[in-house]
Amino acid sequence: MIFFLGLQVRLDSSGILIHQSNVVDDILAKFKFDDCKAANTPMATRPVMTFDEDGTAVDHTLYRSMISSLIYLTASRPDIMFVGCQCARYQANPKLSHLHAVKRIFRYLKGRPRLGLWYNLVYFAYAQI
Repeated sequence: MIFFLGLQVRLDSSGILIHQSNVVDDILAKFKFDDCKAANTPMATRPVMTFDEDGTAVDHTLYRSMISSLIYLTASRPDIMFVGCQCARYQANPKLSHLHAVKRIFRYLKGRPRLGLWYNLVYFAYAQI
């Protein structure tokens, strides 16, 4: 098995790697982030995200499409789970500050497209019954 529901699976003698690098590349191309500058972290430490009542409204469809792409990636990318869910809280009334936060996640993905879940087979050998 190499591909399963968008997940790429690589098995070798030391473990199993599950990643979605092809999906990351497709998402970055879809939203035109394939030539952007990479970010080191998926979320800025400050300012904390709020509802931003006075902010400029953005296109709901674009925002929701970006969020759904991020949530799909969380199957193999726990590093973006928290920030993706934080941004998903503002889907009903997204503002420009929320869109900037989502764009930062995409820039983070640009810098680290090949991350995934590693399962070491040594640990699973002891778990067999």
